[in-house]
Amino acid sequence: MSFSAPFLRAALPAGRSLSMRKTLLGFSALLALPVLGAQAAPAHHAHAQHAHPGHGSVVEPVTPPEDAILGTINGQVLTERDVDNRGKLFALSTGLNISPDLMQRLRPQIIRQLVDERIKTQEILKRHINVEPQQIAQAINNIESRNGMPKNALRDRLAQDGVSLTTLIDQIRVQIGWMQVLREEISGRGRITAREIAQREEALRAEEGRPQYNVSEIFIPVADPRHSETELEFTKTIITQLRNGAPFPIVAAQFSQAQTALDGGTMGWVQEDSLDPPVVEIVRQMPIGAISNPVKVAGGYVIVTVNGKRTIGHQNVTMVTVRQAFFPFSSPLNPQDPTDQQKMALQKASAAAQSVHGCDAMEALNHSLGEKHPSDPGGQLVLERLNPQMRQVLSDLPVGQSSRPLVSTDGIALLTVCSKGQKNIAQQSPSEIADSLMNERVEQASRQLERDLERRSVIEMRKDDKTASAKPADDTQNDEPPAKKPHGKPAPGQG
Repeated sequence: MSFSAPFLRAALPAGRSLSMRKTLLGFSALLALPVLGAQAAPAHHAHAQHAHPGHGSVVEPVTPPEDAILGTINGQVLTERDVDNRGKLFALSTGLNISPDLMQRLRPQIIRQLVDERIKTQEILKRHINVEPQQIAQAINNIESRNGMPKNALRDRLAQDGVSLTTLIDQIRVQIGWMQVLREEISGRGRITAREIAQREEALRAEEGRPQYNVSEIFIPVADPRHSETELEFTKTIITQLRNGAPFPIVAAQFSQAQTALDGGTMGWVQEDSLDPPVVEIVRQMPIGAISNPVKVAGGYVIVTVNGKRTIGHQNVTMVTVRQAFFPFSSPLNPQDPTDQQKMALQKASAAAQSVHGCDAMEALNHSLGEKHPSDPGGQLVLERLNPQMRQVLSDLPVGQSSRPLVSTDGIALLTVCSKGQKNIAQQSPSEIADSLMNERVEQASRQLERDLERRSVIEMRKDDKTASAKPADDTQNDEPPAKKPHGKPAPGQG
């Protein structure tokens, strides 16, 4: 008995409603961190007793070395241990071997990010926003479940790799709390009106035929435009890691200082007049999936990757809905020596492929098998975006007919196509336009609030720490907003 045609269930992306790109309080940043997690615990500020708030003095290092204080942010300390733990967290999340030399080059941006997070945390506390432990625990459970990990596996993984549990918890707390801050910021500006939606629809019609790009970004700000060598070197280091296989969404969530970091760096579909001219020249030429060189833009450097290209108003794709039934194996498959149980599963799957017709019958069969895998593997799927082998299986399969048995190491699946049709996905529905407008509003509020908070902060770093950058004494250089930024407001047509 032959076991072949490996089951390609992994090629089917998780379902995502075309009418909702991202909710205001979504956990997209957390979902971009697939190997991170821990159970809820209070934020750790164990070294606060060493700070001297309000005196403006530089705090002297203490022992042990990892507890040395690098500086204070409005009186709250930042220690060597904090930087070291965040570096380990980055290494763990990317799955790459991070050398000590590379970690030293990452250090300045890690410090900058931690400074920004402390400023945000202070604003969260000032507004009496309480991120409940249940919110953090739920976010962690989501990460674990989406990666097929048992409960509490992330806590064990962190401990195994020597990463402080509170390092991840603090990062998650800031992400959730900051989104609640932004919700407060925009709450007084009202809902997206029908007039705003109509204006965007008119703008889209006027733009029909022009190119659009699905772009993701990592924005590295430059504190002093006259001396940007450190940030440029860091940007080059990140590019090297991306080209060596570090996942773009994870790196963006860790290091990008644009609000898009909360969505793994993705800007969605944008058009040329929403991007800086240097970025436009790059994305026009870039093949899909490539990583750009550092691009100098107003305020810093940006790394971009192009996920797709299309023409506004014209992108016909085949949409399919699918149901599956899964026959599980009691042990992993050895194709050269299948067990009796695996042979029996193949016999049952082959018989079902001949007798089961229609999606309701496939769902009922999957229920009788224990629903080890969900009956609906992904909602509406864009056929052209699937793995080539899976695309071939589904494109040739008539609606309502069962596929041949698809074998994987853990079981056998049967697929049935429930519906199949063409759709122009470049055309946005009113709800999609409303989501896009709200995302723009959140992005604008975040950038403005971050600038205001930084101007009001007292940031003092240890003088002998060459990698740390304190807040400029004169920050008027940051007062002029850039005309266009790759992480700025998306143009009409963003999906």
